[in-house]
This record gives sequence, structure tokens and C-alpha cells, in this order.
Amino acid sequence: MIRIGHGYDVHRLSEGKFLILGGVNIPYHLGLVGHSDADVLSHAITDALLGAAALGDIGRHFPDTDEKFKGVNSLDLLQKACRMIKDNGFQIQNIDSTIVAQSPRMTPFLPEMQKNIANACSVDIPQISIKATTEEGLGFTGSGSGIAAHAVCLISND
Repeated sequence: MIRIGHGYDVHRLSEGKFLILGGVNIPYHLGLVGHSDADVLSHAITDALLGAAALGDIGRHFPDTDEKFKGVNSLDLLQKACRMIKDNGFQIQNIDSTIVAQSPRMTPFLPEMQKNIANACSVDIPQISIKATTEEGLGFTGSGSGIAAHAVCLISND
């Protein structure tokens, strides 16, 4: 059996925060606001995987009302979600994701993000695709108010 999942996440940008995407701390004058480290890429991928296995979403397993998740590294949450996937008899075949941000430029950081996500998911690097795009100045991401990420995944049981 194969299953697909889709994930989406968005966080607003603010001064005095770190910009962490795919576990990479990107030098930028603004950072993402959230209960955890606000890593929208890791959150979208986590939601895609949990959804594919019909295990709910990131908020169900790692609620922002729980203080133990305050400031947590989102790659740790992704790793826990991947263990849940495996414990339910599934294995990750591939993950495809897109970061939507007007700035900063993401291209130099994509290989490190890909490596971090692959490590957290215990898969080979070629099973992970991470792309980035702008919205040509349109919407909240285009105006620089926030960053979003989309992810799709394919999982299968042996």
C-alpha cells in the first residue's frame, strides 16, 4: 500500500527572532515567530508525513499549548514523527517541499536543509527535495510579512 500526504505551514516574520528553516539558522534581520523554533519547512514535512499515515497533525502530537515544546528544535519533532510512521508499519519513499519567501535568498542553504531533513527522517538525501520560490511581491509572503512551506510525501508499507 502506498499513501500520499500534504503539509502546509506558515509563520510571521519579526525582529529579534532566528530564521530557522530545515534546521539551518539563516542569517537575516528577521526571524519566524512561533511556540517552537517556528521552522515552517520542518512543520510542513511533519504534517505531510503524519497525514499520509492518518496520524493527525503536528498540533495533535506536539501542541503549542504544551510548555515542553516551547523553543523546541523542529527537527526533533520531525524525527519523532518519522518514528511514529515507522512504528505504524510505513517507510518514507520521498518528500518534496517548497519554501515560499520573498527574501532572503534560500538557494545557498537548500543542500544543508536537504541533509538535515534526510538525517531526521533516516532516509537517503536523494529522497528529499527542497525548493524555494517567491511570490513576486504578492500576498503576505511577497510583502515579507511571513514565510510559508508546502510539502508532499509518499509513504508505503512493506
